[in-house]
Amino acid sequence: MGVVLEIEGRAFTAEELSLLLAKYQMLPKLGQEIIIDRAVKNVFCAEEEKAQAYQQLCQQYQLTSDEQIQHWLKRHGMSKEQLEALAVRRLKVERYKKENWDSKVEAHFLKRKSQLDRVVYSLIRTDRAEIAQELYFRIQEGESTFQQLAMEYSEGSEAQTGGLIGPVEVNAPHPRIAQVLSTCKPGQLVPPTRVGEWIVIIRLENFISAKLDDQMRQRMLDEMFRQWLSQQMEQQLSFFPSPVI
Repeated sequence: MGVVLEIEGRAFTAEELSLLLAKYQMLPKLGQEIIIDRAVKNVFCAEEEKAQAYQQLCQQYQLTSDEQIQHWLKRHGMSKEQLEALAVRRLKVERYKKENWDSKVEAHFLKRKSQLDRVVYSLIRTDRAEIAQELYFRIQEGESTFQQLAMEYSEGSEAQTGGLIGPVEVNAPHPRIAQVLSTCKPGQLVPPTRVGEWIVIIRLENFISAKLDDQMRQRMLDEMFRQWLSQQMEQQLSFFPSPVI
């Protein structure tokens, strides 16, 4: 079997390369890229669009001169034609996403919205219930601010920000904290609540409703594309060779 790759003076056959790809867990990624290639093969792009995609890719990689381009190509073992093909491929992938899922973005967003909404909240945590109770009453009575007490008493990294956390998506915090926040109104102070090993005091500061702007639309397209790709991978498991024992 002939040599298909040579690195640092060592030659690799196709069989050896396949085993290395499996060893370094690169076969699934390779499988994904092959599936994508097949999917976008017939996506049309005008020559002007291809040229623009190449310029954008060079800007992304900060390749502003022929010398920099040649250095990048040498480092990645690619030719200029392959770099141009990479830029066109990315353009085709984005077009493929829009052709297949752009009409489904709104429905997907509405399905996901409750998880995409964001919150800003304040948190104090301690492992001593009596301390938590005392701090809660001090905040409630206005004797001290939440920020002051968080900086002095909270036992997590939030102490550095005066207890303030966010904005984060509502499903980002601990599930118990997320559940508590989902029932709160901005400004509401929650009594000491056990969360795992901690006793926490929580106050919802702000609720930020997710909006379907351009950035969110792209995120929804990316999500649906990844879901499709995952399904394709499940259907193509026979693509991967059985491990050699």
